[in-house]
Amino acid sequence: MRTLLSCLLAVLVLVAAPSYSQSDIVKHPVQFAKGKSGATIKGSITGDQTLDYTLRAAAGQTMTVKLSGRSTVYHNVLLPGSTGEALFVGSRDGNNSSTTLPASGEYTIRVYQMGQAKNSGQRSNFTLEVAIAGAAQPVAAAQTTAEDEKMVEAAARASQGKFNATGKIPCAQNKGQPMGQCDFGVARAGGGTAAVSITLLDGRKRAIFFKAGKAVGADLSQADGNMSFSASKEADLYTIRAGNERYEIPEAVIYGG
Repeated sequence: MRTLLSCLLAVLVLVAAPSYSQSDIVKHPVQFAKGKSGATIKGSITGDQTLDYTLRAAAGQTMTVKLSGRSTVYHNVLLPGSTGEALFVGSRDGNNSSTTLPASGEYTIRVYQMGQAKNSGQRSNFTLEVAIAGAAQPVAAAQTTAEDEKMVEAAARASQGKFNATGKIPCAQNKGQPMGQCDFGVARAGGGTAAVSITLLDGRKRAIFFKAGKAVGADLSQADGNMSFSASKEADLYTIRAGNERYEIPEAVIYGG
């Protein structure tokens, strides 16, 4: 199992999913059997019903979700505290997600239908395979909590297009491709925690997440093919590899100034 956000955008860092009133959502906690790091859930969904499967996980761990069933059923992955903004959007990115989590807290796997199945009240069966892998980032608990809250704040503001700064950064979409210039917007939460939304040369969006001055992941999905993520820093320049893409992000983008 590899990364997305490698966690967390039809129009930016996170994609704003359709909004639902709390009364429309049926919630189910996900529980792993003792000694297990995954679970298989069989369920059904009818019409415009929304099902939320919730579980707690720590920053730095990878959550993998595989959805099978009717082609009308999709899943999104939501950050702790999200009001609908999603790290992964199944109707755009496919049935399988692998997300390196940028913050500790309760994550939501939101299952829903679209199209005629939603509008006609069709009942559809599905299977969710959910797994958590990897160790939490080795940071003191109090610091983790504070930085996680900042990460959620930055991601939420980015999803609303509330950027602290915009501009261009060097980027390349494919291996061996010369670097060009991509538009970006950054939502900062202070202390080197930020969510950077990048518009690729073909118009697609990419999100890069930074926490406490470290690049922690990108919103890669199965649809990208290559979901690897790596980052290095030399002087005041971050070099990011997200799948087959490359980015150079100056430190000032993350910290300001």
